[in-house]
Amino acid sequence: MSYTLRGRMESRLAGWIVAFGVAVAATGWTRVWWPVELAVVMLGVGLACDLLLYHRPLDYQPGWAALPIGLFELGLVMALARVIPIAAPARPAIALFAVGWVSGLVLGQALLPMLRLSYAEDGGELGRAGPALALAVAGVVAAAGGIAWVSQPPTVYLAAGVHRGPLVIDRTETLIGRPGAVIHGGLVIKADNVTVRDVTVVGGQDGVTVEGATGVVLDRVHVRGAELDGFHVRRAQVMIDDCSVRGMRSRFAQGIDISFTFDQPMSMVEGCRIRGGQEGIVSDSARVMVERNTVTTTTLRGITVTEMSMSSVEDNNVDGGLGIGIFCADQSECLIAGNRVAGTRPDPASSDLSRLGYAIVAHSAATAYLEANRVAGNPHGIGVFAGGYLRRGDSGFSTTM
Repeated sequence: MSYTLRGRMESRLAGWIVAFGVAVAATGWTRVWWPVELAVVMLGVGLACDLLLYHRPLDYQPGWAALPIGLFELGLVMALARVIPIAAPARPAIALFAVGWVSGLVLGQALLPMLRLSYAEDGGELGRAGPALALAVAGVVAAAGGIAWVSQPPTVYLAAGVHRGPLVIDRTETLIGRPGAVIHGGLVIKADNVTVRDVTVVGGQDGVTVEGATGVVLDRVHVRGAELDGFHVRRAQVMIDDCSVRGMRSRFAQGIDISFTFDQPMSMVEGCRIRGGQEGIVSDSARVMVERNTVTTTTLRGITVTEMSMSSVEDNNVDGGLGIGIFCADQSECLIAGNRVAGTRPDPASSDLSRLGYAIVAHSAATAYLEANRVAGNPHGIGVFAGGYLRRGDSGFSTTM
């Protein structure tokens, strides 16, 4: 189809309305603002591309070009979301983009030509409806921005230097650490919709504790030298992104422990680096998405999903652990996909046969759904014990002993 510049932009706005409606519904459900923020970024990227890149070079746009154009814009949107930053989990963010892309494709290829018979001849222009649509979109974006502005919690900046803790946050707010900001003695969050960004926590029984709160975002929070858990989450919903945990002082310590949250919205642990501890990441009676993390040198298990959890473990790197790399147990439902598990060592001090250096274990009536995992340098690949179940998609896994 040959689009005019106006036709490109008006067709873009029509498709975006659907994505924005989904974003508003998602924000109402999750009580976080990233879906709306991401939808606005999607619109901005799309209009900028229409104006600066597509108009003259693509006088005629074949139908197949929608796929590479969509992938290009997806890359731009995800990059901008990281730079701004927008605290959007990768997979839901891609899903929201896909909604916008598919709705634009369906509208442009099917619905709009049916509703406006001259749509193709007019180069995608919507006639009198076009300016009205542009005004409506501008009003919707302005209204959303105004609501977001007046409803935003206060922002508190933590100055550089050491601040004695434990620091307790018991109201909705955003806490941003200046470069060099350190909390010594732990951070405790007891309020909904709290965001903490760019802070280092040193010491404390637990580095960061989240109790009974939802909509908590922990972005670039780093924990050093905690006595027990690096991140200790109980009956709460969190998004933990780009964190690190190391130097835990107890042999029973865990990097990230999210427990007893099954009745809460889905939590997320993404892009974290955990070194040492008994277990790296734990989902216990919880629903957690565990994605793109690096867990090394644990002494019990690298990543654990247990006690009737329903969690996904995807695209993680688990290296050099003792006993078990990834563990799915106790009637849990686990999607285990795209992970790399390497260098798991047998535990000579244990008589438990499941601890002989297995990369992935399904245990105690748990069901593990496996897709395209890579295991290397482990004495054993995948083990099933005490009535565990395996379900495989794709090739299940590849093994290099």
